Amino acid sequence: MAKKKREPLRMCLGCRQMRSKRELIRLVRTTDGTVEIDPTGKRPGRGAYVCRQAGCLDLALQARRLEKALRHGVAAETVESLRKEIERLESGF
Repeated sequence: MAKKKREPLRMCLGCRQMRSKRELIRLVRTTDGTVEIDPTGKRPGRGAYVCRQAGCLDLALQARRLEKALRHGVAAETVESLRKEIERLESGF
């Protein structure tokens, strides 16, 4: 009988729920210090996960969990671009 492969779980920084890694969006701090969305989940750098909902990103920013997880400050223009990208992903386009 074949073994069932375990699905990796990660915690959303906003709602603090454990979810499948595939259900979440990975945010990565690159080596040059920018924060970007990692669509592949394999880019090098410090990573953090949020749900595909703008509310979870807002909660993570409000509680400063994103900055703590990435060990780096997040600029206001970066936050706006992340919010737009997550809203785009949330709407399915």
